[in-house]
Amino acid sequence: MSRPCVVLLPGLLCDAAVWRAQTAALDFADCVVPSYGAAASIDEMARGVLASVAAPRFSLAGHSMGGRVALAIARMAPERVERLALLDSGMEAIAAGEAGVQERDKRLALLHKARHSGMRAMGEQWARGMVHPDRLDTPLFGEVLDMVARFTPELFAAQIEALLNRPDAAPVLQNLHCPLLLACGRQDSWSPLSRHERMQQLCPGSQLVVIEDSGHMSTMEQPAQVSRALAAWLGR
Repeated sequence: MSRPCVVLLPGLLCDAAVWRAQTAALDFADCVVPSYGAAASIDEMARGVLASVAAPRFSLAGHSMGGRVALAIARMAPERVERLALLDSGMEAIAAGEAGVQERDKRLALLHKARHSGMRAMGEQWARGMVHPDRLDTPLFGEVLDMVARFTPELFAAQIEALLNRPDAAPVLQNLHCPLLLACGRQDSWSPLSRHERMQQLCPGSQLVVIEDSGHMSTMEQPAQVSRALAAWLGR
């Protein structure tokens, strides 16, 4: 029996380290963690992933921004996606009006800091909202900062552009024809549980798993809980 292929999509300023524990735990599968390179739109990221994965069909999991890329892949090539998992993610386009202006200004302020003070200094500010408060200034928080520091301001700018111009993916969820797992850290303040509950309502039959004692970086904060949820999603 051939080994299943599982494509694990990282989020903003994340690389294979964000999926390290799951790649090890899902040892019955061939796990692929793509890089988006300098892609500056969600659709461009999705096309790059589709071109880089050799397997004709695969299971697809995306964390944070990676979930948005996963939804774009499901829209572009539904015949290749066996099942879908979205972790600490979202579906909405940038909000209209003042809320959208505020998001844009906050993201561009972080980019300004990255360009003038360096990626790690920016990460010290940005990542404080990404993890459970109990994990601030711990070795795990240091791992998150190390990951952020592996990126450049230019790549950060490309990913910000992609997020500010992200498409509304609600229609993808409404028309999804494969099994869907939604997972979210209980204390995720960036992509809260309420958002995932709305996503579940759009896709009847989907499963929602709450990752306890976790902020936004659930794959790193609670690797065993996430790995168990993914193994069950894969039928193991």
